[in-house]
Amino acid sequence: MASTLRRAATLPITIYQRFVSPAIPRRCKYEPTCSAYAAQSIAEYGILRGLVLGGWRLLRCNPFSHGGFDPVSDQSLFAHRHCSTPDSHASTNA
Repeated sequence: MASTLRRAATLPITIYQRFVSPAIPRRCKYEPTCSAYAAQSIAEYGILRGLVLGGWRLLRCNPFSHGGFDPVSDQSLFAHRHCSTPDSHASTNA
């Protein structure tokens, strides 16, 4: 279910990447592109956080930014999700 919702959320991005983006000259200062960054953010952090990260990237993409390599894994707005195992919360009292 969640993957279906994530695919639905990235559908407008995919349409943009396939039909609109090839028709205009590339001017993106960042790598990956803003649309790819948004799609990766949604895949990694979920719809809400992914859209926030994608929007934040669009706000940073302006004539005064330096651009460059900016992967989703280097973002600092949200903490990375860590998987916890039942053993990691076990008490040491025996």
